[in-house]
Amino acid sequence: MGEPNLFAWILLVFGMITLLPLIAAQTVLLRDPESRRAKDLIIGKGREWTNSTHRKSAIAFAWSDILLVLPLFIIGSTAVLSGASWGYLLWIALGFICVYFSITFWVMERANSVKYHGWFAYLTYYWGFFLYWGVGVIIYSFLQLSNMIF
Repeated sequence: MGEPNLFAWILLVFGMITLLPLIAAQTVLLRDPESRRAKDLIIGKGREWTNSTHRKSAIAFAWSDILLVLPLFIIGSTAVLSGASWGYLLWIALGFICVYFSITFWVMERANSVKYHGWFAYLTYYWGFFLYWGVGVIIYSFLQLSNMIF
């Protein structure tokens, strides 16, 4: 595949901006889901879990992020930067996971997130960046694998 181009670097940096703060917050959540710091990071300053399902789903997504998203991002990005074509396959897989999570959170969390953070924050970091990065990395990786970008 050769050396990564400018688009690969843009996607890598945007992915780091999008995913790494989330992974850090998820790590805090997994250490102590009832801590004030975990709740402030995950559901908003001063807010409480709406019910046990809300808390349990946040913990489940945190485990998914740590065990699936983080390794796919690190290994896939390392492979892409090394010029290995299989790195793009990992990026595609992670892109679809990000789109899946975005759809899930659009249904589950939109009302509360918009209420407490506003539409701009929601359509950027709280929800949008994950969708935008996922779609971008899927398209870019498919084009790279089909040799349409050189």
